[in-house]
Amino acid sequence: MFFSQDRSKLRQMYIEAWRKFESGEPMSPLEDQIASVIALHPEYHDAMRDDFRNEDYKPEDGKTNPFLHMGLHLAIREQIGTDRPAGIRAAFNGLTKRLGDAHDAEHRMLDVLAETLWDAQRNGRPPDEAQYLERLRRL
Repeated sequence: MFFSQDRSKLRQMYIEAWRKFESGEPMSPLEDQIASVIALHPEYHDAMRDDFRNEDYKPEDGKTNPFLHMGLHLAIREQIGTDRPAGIRAAFNGLTKRLGDAHDAEHRMLDVLAETLWDAQRNGRPPDEAQYLERLRRL
């Protein structure tokens, strides 16, 4: 289900994970990961209600998409956990040490991930892992 192409269903996973977290209900490991990211973003807590499931978040309207932002956090965490691409864990550890804050390091890294994904989509090719790692090392 996490890899669904249905925006509404994917967002519902976030909303449901947050609901369970707030009510103290048992959660799956994935729900726990999602809730841990949401917990770090109080500015998005209001968006974790069902009535925001179909909200359009358009940059041209000055809106940040909380689901995209948190999804990038989860992607960065997965990359670090698996060290894929190889070297990303070391880049994260070094950045975290330099900044003194893992969440801040993730934010900087997710900006690079978003840029890398945008470049790949624009050019119609897979993301360039070597370029991605080089961008991360320059942070």
